[in-house]
Amino acid sequence: MTTELQTRGDHASKTRNLGIMAHIDAGKTTVSERILYYTGKIHRIGEVHDGQATMDYLEEEQKRGITITSAATQCFWNGHRLNLIDTPGHVDFTAEVERALRVLDGAVAVFCAVAGVEAQSETVWRQAKKYSVPRICLVNKMDRVGADFDKAVESIGKKLGARVAVIHVPIGAEKDFQGVLDVVEGREIVMASVGDDGDEKPRYRPISEEHREVYEIAREKLLETLAELDDDLCAQFLDGKTVRAETVKSVLRRATIDNRLHPVLCGAALKNKGIHSLLDAICDYLPSPLDVEIRGHSPDDENWEVVRQPQNDEPFSGIAFKTIADRNGDLTFIRIYSGELRQGDQVYNANRGLKERIGRMYRMHAARRLPVEDVAGAGDIVAVVGLKGSYTGDALCDRHQPIVFGTMKFPETVIAQSIKPRSAMDRDRLAHALRALAKED
Repeated sequence: MTTELQTRGDHASKTRNLGIMAHIDAGKTTVSERILYYTGKIHRIGEVHDGQATMDYLEEEQKRGITITSAATQCFWNGHRLNLIDTPGHVDFTAEVERALRVLDGAVAVFCAVAGVEAQSETVWRQAKKYSVPRICLVNKMDRVGADFDKAVESIGKKLGARVAVIHVPIGAEKDFQGVLDVVEGREIVMASVGDDGDEKPRYRPISEEHREVYEIAREKLLETLAELDDDLCAQFLDGKTVRAETVKSVLRRATIDNRLHPVLCGAALKNKGIHSLLDAICDYLPSPLDVEIRGHSPDDENWEVVRQPQNDEPFSGIAFKTIADRNGDLTFIRIYSGELRQGDQVYNANRGLKERIGRMYRMHAARRLPVEDVAGAGDIVAVVGLKGSYTGDALCDRHQPIVFGTMKFPETVIAQSIKPRSAMDRDRLAHALRALAKED
């Protein structure tokens, strides 16, 4: 199955580069873990509270049960290739979120159904807004005591100033949460029950009479929202015609990519509920690399705009957005915007005026490195070994057609602390550790 999906999902139009972002403990890593499980990337679900989550691979993350560093992976769903980055939710590691959002095409914002919008939810939302990253929203933890979907949606609108389009209405809440009313397709999606091993697929059935009124109200509200954004849909709506699901999806996708609204779904990731629908929504509404404008400027003149098309036959351009210091060679994560990249290629660092040679090239699955044997193209996210003088935010490109992208801006530090080695023996170790930290940060 994986081989077939890889072949079908190889085109840029079927690629989704996305991040999972939220306040700490909203369930980001749990959502990521279920995505990996249902797409067949992993075969056993690991839980954050057990220190077994795939994306929390550092020892400190497993011990503390929080995400400290952003982790990347790749999986496939319905012919689409998903390059997924799970970001931290703790404010102390907000620079990791900044790095990821700078190069991602879309994001899933996860909110707790009990707490709604929290402090770090506002921070990551603001970061995504700064880089014009399209977002869909998942109201998670609908199975928790005190879960209130309507209140959570209201807080997204009020606290974040976001225009939302509710495309899922929950059936039940807390321990009675069973599934959702799919407002777009006009059906009920009943999800795996508590205690199931996660293998059970969602069951689809027509809207029952019990939920008919709630569905009709939600459908009417969704169409009213979309009618304000699309003239054709507005005409059909005002004429009393039936608006087809395909039309609703098309308008929703365009509006989401243009950041005019944000679709809202719900689920309970810990109970394996809502992940299939989330994966479908990622493919349906978030942009592909072809939907993203690639604009930069000449390294010699900031007023000279340079434009690239996200095609493999364009001159190579990409951005280094994360560095991991390693004794066997620093690992540099690169988002490729245009052109192709192969092992052994020489690229140009337009920010520093340096020539760099690409060594080994990998696709990452958290801590695991999967070698890229052939070529990486437009829309890909890869990690390479061999760069000597390139750091976070540097533009890598074709020497003869250089391009520089906007730099990343990180929050100013608010705490300073001095440290010193306990003994002369520790001095070299401390110096090495500080150099590695400075290179990564």
